[in-house]
Amino acid sequence: MILFGYGKTTRAIAKRFGNCKVYDDKFSAYTMDKYGNEFYPSEDYKGGDELAVTSPGIPPSNPLIKRAKNLISEYDLFADRMPKSVWISGTNGKTTTTDMIYHLLKERGAVSGGNIGSPLADLPSDAPLWILETSSFTLHYTKKAKPDIYVLLPITPDHISWHGSFEEYERAKLKPLEMMDESGVVIVPQKYEHVHTKAKMITYSSSDDLASYFGIDMDKINFKEPFLLDALLAMGVERILFDELDYELINTYKIGAHRVEEFIDKKGRVWINDSKATNADATIAALGAFKYKKIYLILGGDDKGADMGELFKFLKGLDVKIFAIGSNAEKLMELAKAYAIKATLSNELERAVKAIDKLHGSDAVAMLSPAAASLDQFDSYAQRGEKFLEFVKELR
Repeated sequence: MILFGYGKTTRAIAKRFGNCKVYDDKFSAYTMDKYGNEFYPSEDYKGGDELAVTSPGIPPSNPLIKRAKNLISEYDLFADRMPKSVWISGTNGKTTTTDMIYHLLKERGAVSGGNIGSPLADLPSDAPLWILETSSFTLHYTKKAKPDIYVLLPITPDHISWHGSFEEYERAKLKPLEMMDESGVVIVPQKYEHVHTKAKMITYSSSDDLASYFGIDMDKINFKEPFLLDALLAMGVERILFDELDYELINTYKIGAHRVEEFIDKKGRVWINDSKATNADATIAALGAFKYKKIYLILGGDDKGADMGELFKFLKGLDVKIFAIGSNAEKLMELAKAYAIKATLSNELERAVKAIDKLHGSDAVAMLSPAAASLDQFDSYAQRGEKFLEFVKELR
């Protein structure tokens, strides 16, 4: 077996199966490990018919992908070993929804993985249910595997530079619908009700639609948007599989760090760590809870080629001042000027926090919700969020 890239996904495959040939840009010379895996520089791969599995993050434009004639995804590799499975995808909220479903079903033996947590090679094939957060990258390369239940959150522009266009990104997210049979169930936004599928289709345009369809009493749920939608989708899966609704258990779920995480500084002022908002739609969703407040908003990073126009249309209706950071800071400043929104060019997160400190008061919220990925300046969105917390704590 050939593996492209040596990240978490392919590293687990190499360890489980052994005797793989691994090609990665990080290798400068041939080496071998104790499992019989051979490691080569990427340029050593000349193509061929041998089965190749790619790390999901490698784009279609990569020479390795172009040379491979028998390329599959991690999901395809485990298609014949995969137990009953629930796949969760969409642009925002898929991590929380996946985690909520696992929270509800782990006592029934369910395990979770995919785009978060464990790669498929590390999941037990004898588990009764796999709950998999599923990226558009993985779906792009998947040709055989299909879920029993597919939960799709709303799709908005993201990863445009990887896919080449929003249409291709959207097409990847919708791919499982075409592959599923009559035994499957899909839960999708109403705008996709005309997409062909043999599976039973449940559509929604709001949380109210999901509550109505599954008979869920929203007054018994302790979450507000955007997490209310995630909770309803999770409970919907529980209803489909076991015809039960466990309000008490869902209400014990704790939202993860770096997602609309509110904290108070030494002066009693409110700050929001929403570093996990790596695209415009996530930032819009987070801002909705504070739209009647004065907002000091830190924006910026690697926007992956996405159009920020809808975000700025939304911001125009708020009492907001932007502090632009990251590789797209100049672009944000130009948009702020075009939409007549107050903005300061900070470039770096620490400078933005210090600038906000001089303005912030008890009647406002200060918010890191970047609408962009973090890798231009940080190792991850988590590191970006941790640095934000650190910089605020250091304020005097």
